Order: sequence, then C-alpha cells, then structure tokens
Amino acid sequence: MKAKATLKQIAKELNVSVSTVSKALNDSPEISELTKIKIKEYAKLKNYKPNIIGLNLKNRKTKTIGVIIPNILNSFFAKVFSGIEKVADEKGYNVITCISNESLVKEINTLEMLSNGTTDGFILSVSEEAQKLQDYSHFKDIINEGTPIVMFDRIADEVECDKVIVDDYESAVNVTQRLIDTGCKNIALVSSVDNLSVGKLRTDGYLKALKENGIPVNENIILRTNSEEEMKKRIESMFENNTIDGVFALDERDSVAALKIGIKKGYKIPKELSIIGFADGILASRRLTPSLSTVSQHGVEIGEVAAKLLIDRLESESEIEPPYQTVVIKTKLKERESSKTLKKSSRK
Repeated sequence: MKAKATLKQIAKELNVSVSTVSKALNDSPEISELTKIKIKEYAKLKNYKPNIIGLNLKNRKTKTIGVIIPNILNSFFAKVFSGIEKVADEKGYNVITCISNESLVKEINTLEMLSNGTTDGFILSVSEEAQKLQDYSHFKDIINEGTPIVMFDRIADEVECDKVIVDDYESAVNVTQRLIDTGCKNIALVSSVDNLSVGKLRTDGYLKALKENGIPVNENIILRTNSEEEMKKRIESMFENNTIDGVFALDERDSVAALKIGIKKGYKIPKELSIIGFADGILASRRLTPSLSTVSQHGVEIGEVAAKLLIDRLESESEIEPPYQTVVIKTKLKERESSKTLKKSSRK
C-alpha cells in the first residue's frame, strides 16, 4: 500500500506554496486551470487523500490566531503575549490563548482542537515535556495539513517553520565574561531549565566563556536540575561547601533563589557575591533588595515579530511558499545592584 502524500510534500515537489496546493485541490478560481490540472494529477499519482479541514483552512479565513504558551506564571510569556495581541489587533485578528502546562499531551490536544477550523495558524513555545522527549511529530502534522506555525523562545530545530529566538548562547558568553571582567573567578551556574533548548544553549555559552579565560570547570558549582524545590536545596548546599564570588542563573526563579539564599548565607552583595540572571519580570527588577541584574529577553518584541511573521505568511498572495525565517532578537544586560560594574578608567 502506497503511503499517502501530504499537502506539504506536494507543495515541495512542485515548488509551490501549501496554500496554492490547497486552493487548487479545492477548485479555487484564484488558481489557473493549468496549475490545477498539474497539482491534481500529481496528488492522484501520490495517493493524496484530502483532509477537508486542511483544504478549507486557507479559503475559509477565521482571522484568529492560536497561541500556546507553556506556563502562565512566567512573566516572560505574558510579555510575549502582549506583543502578539498588539500586532494581531492592528491587523484585525483575534487571539485564542491556551496553556500547555509543560505537558506534551495537552499540547497535542490543544493543537488538534484549534486546528479544526477555529484558527488560521499558531504561535507557540514548545512544552518542556516535548523537548525532553524530543517528540515534535504533532507540529509537523499540523504544518503538513496546511496550517502554519511560528515557534518562539523554545523551538525545535527538526521542525521546518518560522522561528523567533533570542541570542541565548551569545548572551550567556557575554554575561559570564562580564562577571569575569569585574573580578569573579569562581562563577556558579544555576539552572532549573536543563531540559529546555534555551537552558542548554545558555550552559554552553557559560562553558565557552570559562574556557576562553582559562578558568577550569568546577562541577561542584554547576547546578542543573528540572525541579525548583531541589534547586533551592542544592543552592544552599553549594554556598555552604564552596567558595563562590559570582552566580549566573538561567531562569528568573533560579535568579531570585540564588539572591535570597546568598543573602541568607551572609554574603555582601555585590561586594562578595555578584549575581546576574535571565529574567524579564517585575519581581527581579523592582521587588528585590538589592535589585537583580538581569538579561532582558525583550518579550514584547518577540511577540510582535512572531505575530508579523505568521500574519505575513497567512496573507501572502504568492504561489511560491515563502522561505522560512529564523529571527534572532538581541538580549540586553541590565546591570542593577546585585552585580559589580566595571570601573571607569581615569585619564590624567
């Protein structure tokens, strides 16, 4: 029995867009008769069986975008959503938001529920469980049916789609270098996002900076886990049993925990201990004393870019599928009270 072809496969073979294939198979007057004949004959040859929902999505616009975020409590995702909603509103689109709660099953069910004609496309950040299991087939299935996806922050390299990311690796190199330049020699890494693509990239950046500066890797002060509670216990133990003068935290929760426990252990911050973390929330910048130095991920900008990428693809009139883009948003180090700053050289 021959395997069934998908819209995506037909489009790729004939060098046209998924939208063009969908419209041709649906006898849309927008497509020339010659193109229709070519696509229909090729689809028949490849044993294509139409998915009614998939075929109609492009012609029956809902003007609605589905957004799937992994965690409602993370202020970064809230900022991304605000950026998505701003652009969607300007372009006349509605937004439906769902939370995967880091669950692969919930992520799959949400995609299936919203791809039945409810939405025109998706903007999403991959769940922790999907990244842990490296299971991305549900994304590929949705794209093959003709529904576009834009991934942001946590992405899957194996999935061909538009993506918006921050320079996680490069920014981790720069943050670690900043700590070194301000005198830190024993820099701890604290990560409760080790399962995630962003966590791995940030860890690699940290290790690169150590290597470039000839600082040996001390595994006793590299804490990687996927449990917030376990992380707090390990930070306490690390401070008790090691000499540390710097901390690079890979998530907002890690950053806050390191700062609070460091203070509890009697460190004078930033004189004895400098702390910098990835964080985009109000908690890190305004509600902590001392205020936390952070790597800002520009969540609103990420949301705006993701929404523009998706809407541009949805509204493209070209018969050729536009190439997929990966847009990299540059992070910014916001130095506050928790880290030492470089001394300005004085001229005589």
